[in-house]
Amino acid sequence: MSPYISRGVISTRQVYEHIQDLAMEDAEKLIQELAWRDYWQQVWLAKGDAIHAELKHIQKPVSNFQVPKAIVEASTGIDVVDKAIRALYETGYMHNHMRMYVASICCNMAHSHWLAPARWMYAHLLDGDIASNQLSWQWVAGAFANKKYYANQENINRFFYSAQRNTFLDIPYGQFERMEIPEVLRENVAFEVVYKLPKTSKRLAFQNKATLIYNYYNLDPEWYKRDNFQRILILEPSLFKKFPVHQKCIDFVIDLAENIPGIQLYVGEFDELLAQISPENIIYKEHPLNLHFQGHQEPREWLSTVTGYYPSFFSFWKKCKKELLK
Repeated sequence: MSPYISRGVISTRQVYEHIQDLAMEDAEKLIQELAWRDYWQQVWLAKGDAIHAELKHIQKPVSNFQVPKAIVEASTGIDVVDKAIRALYETGYMHNHMRMYVASICCNMAHSHWLAPARWMYAHLLDGDIASNQLSWQWVAGAFANKKYYANQENINRFFYSAQRNTFLDIPYGQFERMEIPEVLRENVAFEVVYKLPKTSKRLAFQNKATLIYNYYNLDPEWYKRDNFQRILILEPSLFKKFPVHQKCIDFVIDLAENIPGIQLYVGEFDELLAQISPENIIYKEHPLNLHFQGHQEPREWLSTVTGYYPSFFSFWKKCKKELLK
């Protein structure tokens, strides 16, 4: 479900409504995962571009602002990690626990600043969500948490059913704070992404018609499904320059748009769109990336009515759970 939630095809609320008849003790973990998504988004709404820098604590130590070469080349020597990175390149997906392991290796063992490897991972993920990605990496690095996250080889073996030993992670947890950067993680490379946005006509079919604006984070096929709107999927070059993704992610979004009958693909900036259609004819959904949009803004659908900034997830979850249990 994750790529479809991230791309706005379905909402966390829709998933919850599908499972709400289950007993809380059976479904709580899944509902909590949905709440994590909303929590990261609420932090992004509250903090804006500040999520691209440390929110609570300065990451220490930091030896570089690149990505470990062994991570990029899937050659860390941790068998299940390397296998998962190769699968990420092929499928655009990585298990959440594995994302934390990779982040811990980059930030807490290679001492890479979290931002470049976070951008590397986001660029490959079909379910890439800027808030979840940036803030989860900060959480692992101790920049948005009171301690760093570590996983040793024993932990990885247990959760990924492997039996590897004698790696740089095969140590007791108490040794991580004192360990030197492993030799295999000493070489770093710059973050790079190659992608190509499609070339399309910028001429709209209708210039004086009520228009729904879809984008990389909103491809809801049910949005005014039975109403007569002009529908435009806008891919802004400036957005992908700031938050680049690999070609498979762009192709995935274009394929998803085929679920929306009559949608037009528009590759260009929102300001350019205004030359053909006035804001009074535009409707779009709220999102931190849409602050420059003009027109009629509609709210997104959330898991609960709990909004605003909370310093920790569990303070946010406590209020969500109370509401959902009513």
